[in-house]
Formats: sequence, C-alpha cells, structure tokens
Amino acid sequence: MRRLAVFADFITEDYRRQIDRTAEKTGFSTTYFADRDALAAEIRAFEVLFGYIPPSLLAGAERLRWFCAASAGVDHLLEDSLWPSQDCLLSNSSGAYGPTISEHVLMVLLMLLRRMPEYQADLRERRWSFYSPIRSITGSRIVMLGTGDIGANTARRLKALGASVTGVCRSGRSGEAAFDRVVPIGALDSVLPEADALIMALPATGETAGILSRERIALLPERAFVVNVGRGSAVDQTALAEALRAGRIAGASLDVMTPEPLPEDDPLWDCPNLLLTPHVSGNMSLGLTCELAVEMFCADLERYANGEPLKNLVDRSVGY
Repeated sequence: MRRLAVFADFITEDYRRQIDRTAEKTGFSTTYFADRDALAAEIRAFEVLFGYIPPSLLAGAERLRWFCAASAGVDHLLEDSLWPSQDCLLSNSSGAYGPTISEHVLMVLLMLLRRMPEYQADLRERRWSFYSPIRSITGSRIVMLGTGDIGANTARRLKALGASVTGVCRSGRSGEAAFDRVVPIGALDSVLPEADALIMALPATGETAGILSRERIALLPERAFVVNVGRGSAVDQTALAEALRAGRIAGASLDVMTPEPLPEDDPLWDCPNLLLTPHVSGNMSLGLTCELAVEMFCADLERYANGEPLKNLVDRSVGY
C-alpha cells in the first residue's frame, strides 16, 4: 500500500478520520507524527507528505512524489537542493487563510481609521482623550496589492462595508467581482497617489522583494494607511518608519516584518500610529482555517490518486 505521512499539530481526531477515509479510498495508509525525530527516522518511506515538514528533512524523503504544505507561503521550500528529486510536486494551502487574514485586515484597518493607536498611547499614560474626526471604510479607496485568496477575501469584506477596491497583480486580471478594477503591477505607481489605504498580501518572490520602496512610499498621500499581511521583505521598513515619524503617511499595520522576531532595538517598535502583530493574522488559530486546509488536502489527494492536476500546485520557479 502507498504511504502518506502527516506532521501538523492542528490535526484533531475528527481531521484524522477525514484524512483516513480519503486515504483508504485512494489506496494510501496514513501515519501521523507528533515528533520531528520520529518523522526523520521514517520519512524515506513516504510518497506523500502533508503538514509542516521541516525543509531540512525533505532531502531524505527518497520516495517522495508530493508534499502538500499546510501553509500558504512556501518561500522556505523553493530551493532545488532541498528536494530528493526535481520531479517532486509541491502544493500549498492557499485558500484556507483568506477568511482569517481578511478579518485581521479589517480589524487593524478599522483601528487605524478610528485612531486607536492614539487612544492606546494616551490610555497607557492614563490620559482620557477624545480624537475627532475619525474615518470610515465607507467611501474609502483601497489599493489591494495581491489579488489571490487573501486579496479576494479582503476585497469582498471591504466592498460590503462600502469601499471601492482596486486590485493590483502580476497579470492585471482577476475573476473576483468585488474588485472595482484590476491593474497590472506596472500600473502600481499610478494608483498609489489615490489610495486611502494600501493593503499588501504578496508572497515572497524575487519580484515582490522591496516592492514598497522609499520612492513608492513617497507616492502615497498623507492620509494613506499601509497594511502588510504578506511578507516583510516586500517593504522598505526603514523608509516606512521615517514616513511615519515625519507624518508623511497616516499610519500602518505590519503583521510581517524582516527579520522575525523583530529585534528589540528596531526603530519600528516605537513608531507613531503603527500597529505591530507578531505574524498572527494567519496560522492555525482559527478553526475554519484548519477545516479548510484539511478539506483542500483531501480533495487534492483524490486528484493525485486519479492522476489529475493538483488544484493548489505551486510552481517552484516563481514561488506560488
């Protein structure tokens, strides 16, 4: 019988039963691991892996044909030297994280619009303040940099609350109806000056590194907020900190930074009107995310067993 290994700490008994049913149906036996060393000792036997497999173990998976990462981002899995064979398939769990990360975006954007960083600073000093005016999502013009699962989920929620949303992506096309328009990356500089908020949900690739440069930060109007839930490598953090301190933009929220954890002496820590969260917008802390990840893996396992293309297949040469 063909063998499948699962290494993920979010797998409950219900999820085991779901995976086991699909595995049995497709001719696989499943082994669950809770210990890295135990997985390392047996990894050579498995054709399929699912979960958070340490990259350093992959080269020892001699029979590996497909690894389904439980994460959406796979930038840590792209190096050819990690893999036992270049024929191995890599897929991700993009599609599981849209709901939770888009809700995080709504939370921090509302906090910025309603001046919560200023209230938090005052309340720490036991000052009872009142700030006016505040701003609303209704009527805001949002630039969504990245139109995949996270971008589409965010656009739907923003649209429902009365915003107009311009999507920006490599192709300049999207099937998501919530975008008022979608433009290619080459048009990014032309839409930044009109943004009330720039939301970034990009994977880490050579093309996205440093995409929000000092020059592009300067294109944003003073009223603009920046929200990054993609990868920290996409932002010139030094330039962003300088813009916040000088009041050249209204505020920002970063859930991803470079490096992580953020060093204790990093200037971002005490920037005004900046919300920092320690890479928690996604992860497996929301039950729905876990449910979707398992459902997508099981659906792709059936496709794999039937010789059909994987829905969440990653092109390692481009990073998504």
